[in-house]
Amino acid sequence: MMLNFNNAPKKATNLSLNSKVLEKARELGMNVSQTVDTLLAAEVRRCYWQKWNEENKDAVAEYNARIASEGLPLAKYRTF
Repeated sequence: MMLNFNNAPKKATNLSLNSKVLEKARELGMNVSQTVDTLLAAEVRRCYWQKWNEENKDAVAEYNARIASEGLPLAKYRTF
């Protein structure tokens, strides 16, 4: 599953941010909304996949064990 947040509409929200960090970001000409949006999207992806891995760790372990004991399906057709 690909988490694609591109072209989603923007929604106004209220955030509480460290006032000194916010002041410095503005002094540096940073687009705070875009920066927070980008970093939040990355953190959402990271948390999503961390949760997915935890929820599916047994199935992944079983699959890996099967491959270790039986080999890859269609391995006889590999040319490398």
